[in-house]
Amino acid sequence: MVISVRNSVLPGLAWHRLGEYLHETQLLGSIQSTLYWDQNTTMPSESASWRAEQLSLLARHLHSRQSSDHFEELIAEAKVEFQQISQSGDLDERIVEERSRNLELLEEDLRRQKRLDPDLVSQIATSKAKGYNLWQQARARSDFGCFAPALRQLIVLRQEQAKQLSEPRSCWETLAQPFEPDLSIVRLKELFSPLRESLPELIEDVRSWKRIVRPLWDLDARSQKNLCNQLLKEWGRDTNVTCVATSPHPFSITLGPKDFRLTTRVVLGQPLSCFLATAHEWGHSLYEQGLPIQSHQWFAWPLGQATSMGVHESQSLFWENRIARSESFSERFWPFFAKEGAPLKCGLDLWHAMNPLIPGANRVEADELSYGLHILIRTELEIALLEGGLEVEALPGEWNSRYKSLLGVSPKNDSEGCLQDVHWSEGQFGYFPSYLLGHLISAQLAEAMNRSLKEMALEDEEPIEACIRDATDEKLLAWLRKEVHVHGRKMNAEDLVKRVTGSPLSSSAFLNYLKKKLERLNSTS
Repeated sequence: MVISVRNSVLPGLAWHRLGEYLHETQLLGSIQSTLYWDQNTTMPSESASWRAEQLSLLARHLHSRQSSDHFEELIAEAKVEFQQISQSGDLDERIVEERSRNLELLEEDLRRQKRLDPDLVSQIATSKAKGYNLWQQARARSDFGCFAPALRQLIVLRQEQAKQLSEPRSCWETLAQPFEPDLSIVRLKELFSPLRESLPELIEDVRSWKRIVRPLWDLDARSQKNLCNQLLKEWGRDTNVTCVATSPHPFSITLGPKDFRLTTRVVLGQPLSCFLATAHEWGHSLYEQGLPIQSHQWFAWPLGQATSMGVHESQSLFWENRIARSESFSERFWPFFAKEGAPLKCGLDLWHAMNPLIPGANRVEADELSYGLHILIRTELEIALLEGGLEVEALPGEWNSRYKSLLGVSPKNDSEGCLQDVHWSEGQFGYFPSYLLGHLISAQLAEAMNRSLKEMALEDEEPIEACIRDATDEKLLAWLRKEVHVHGRKMNAEDLVKRVTGSPLSSSAFLNYLKKKLERLNSTS
């Protein structure tokens, strides 16, 4: 039985009042998210200015609620009441721990919100909506100059936001905290330096392989969507609580306790793009569905939120890369592709198509070998934009130069280059490292999962591969539900990894996994 905060049997009127307030704030937030969903899927382009006003108004109201003296009083009253009840022994140890962490997170979020000027919050919301619209236009025309003023304005506003927050961190680090709590540039370099050194070497090694030249092929939009539907069916999609649409940039979003949305896109000449994007976004959605948010109580409280975006990305990348790009999955799924017209004769044909190992200019279409370098470039550039004095006008040239240096490719135009991602158009500086952190976290969690599944009497040398081959993916999901999803914001990402795997986060598991996979691909090429 699911009990909402409105019907809570736990003692504490002040806690109940705080829960009511959080619930109403979450309702406003879900309305804002619904408008964002519409903006990215079905909204007419000419309504962008009106949508900007709507989002600005909502942002102002949300900030007012999240920074008000009344909210501060509710937290303080709930804290005093909680301390009294916990001392009386009326709450069990688990509830004491959860309530204590909820209060800690609420106070932390309140401090950040109270430091922000409401006018700045409104300006950022307006600039994000306008920036997104201009980014779409600039991308369609391959004209960075069309978007540059909006990007410049977003940088100025985010710099002011970091200044107002006045945390003992750099500007970029401050902006990264909502995505990756406790992350620092120093720690980021520790984790990413081995990748910056090893990935280009692995790419050069792959270039020396003698590979079979396989014919290029494509599938029409209907066939690609059929395959995506088949994938989601096999992975247990419940159509009563999920919705799938198309958007310029694939994403996943949760609009309510039983309202999980995701988008994908069909790219001509890229027959696997839609399929892999769907796998990726479904991984995000599975994580959201597994968080402790299945009642209004938890949906409104901090513990019902994701640990971090790095953990979020680890879940999407697990389903996209560890499963959908695996050899066992290709053996299992290639007949569906053949039925839709793909010129495949066996699972190996699909597996090699899933893992082309050819560096390109596009991040979303990149495979595991080159993906990390795409993120390193973006991370370095956004730090330079915010802290290093890189001028916005110089971004396209700097972008292209780094692509040539690290990946050996040159974008043909701005759309293929610095306009390909939506993130900066929404002022999401500090998000990109989460993608690469997700690769590292996913690999380390997968090692722990294999060890655990072996202990559950799965005798196969690679239990994950066995589950994929036998179409028992639910065993993998059950492990993630128990070990990862259930924790929410109880701890930060690195603490979660240490708890689940027994070791600090590092790049070793990912590099070992990648090298092993490359050896197998080379031996079957």
